[in-house]
Amino acid sequence: MPLYLLLVGFLLLFILSAFFVVMKLGPLVILQPHRITAEDYRRCTNIISPADLQLPFKDLSVQTRDGVTLVGWFVPANSIAKGTIIYLHGVSDNRISGLPVAKSFHDHGYNVCLYDSRRHGESGGRFCTYGNQEKFDVAEVIGALERSYGQGLGRIGLFGVSMGAAVALQSAAMDARIVAVVAEGCFTDLQTISLDHQRRIIKLPWEFLGNLVMKRAERIAGFECGAVSPLKALEGIRVPVLFIHGTDDFIINPRYSEILYKKANGPKELYYISSAFHNNTWIIGGKEYEEKLISFFDRWLALTSSTNNLS
Repeated sequence: MPLYLLLVGFLLLFILSAFFVVMKLGPLVILQPHRITAEDYRRCTNIISPADLQLPFKDLSVQTRDGVTLVGWFVPANSIAKGTIIYLHGVSDNRISGLPVAKSFHDHGYNVCLYDSRRHGESGGRFCTYGNQEKFDVAEVIGALERSYGQGLGRIGLFGVSMGAAVALQSAAMDARIVAVVAEGCFTDLQTISLDHQRRIIKLPWEFLGNLVMKRAERIAGFECGAVSPLKALEGIRVPVLFIHGTDDFIINPRYSEILYKKANGPKELYYISSAFHNNTWIIGGKEYEEKLISFFDRWLALTSSTNNLS
């Protein structure tokens, strides 16, 4: 057999094999991201619980409308709460990542709720859907907090990071109980960010391949990719939004926050953290970053009512 035919044959075999692997594994990478656990965090930090920061807390367990158990913590303010801030983590992460910012919020007079998103941490669920189901989970968590603490919650704000930011914006578009949102490192829509990751991780520029993978993921998990769009969600949001992004973020392009900011209709602000990547904004931003968060929630969330006492 001529050499060129052998080469063509090997090339076709490689392409078919790669196509099979991508189509088989691709949807699972999207729908079932790696679970980071407390044991994973213990390898790099000794702060894995609110108790490690001397924070008061109560365990939280919420059953969603489709039978998924979400687990988390509720950290009550020491006296009269200014309001309640719910922390929403990113993909392949869990509530532990929110403990430093929870400490700051608590020290400034807020109740804080942190929970593991479905298919993350200690929560149940087969699939991660980047807001398609998670936005309803936020509503369930708020409902559970209201049943337990009533008026003691005060006004409710969301602080979401990466995927959590996308969930926060989609939640705010459907739930009037949410009165302020901080969206850090957010993407515009699931289709766009999935293609970005394809190009960055497996170095394949062909959009049709990513589209096929996403279509298969939709069939497996029973959701519509096009419905997962923080950009579209902003059409229904009138509450204040603070967009935050690290200027050197190579996982989610900083320009996406600019696009979202321009789309937002209500009071809005865009805050870039110079030289910060995707997961180190808290470290790089330092005191200025902390003050930006606190001043935003103090402006739009805080109340002076004496009914917000959970002690």
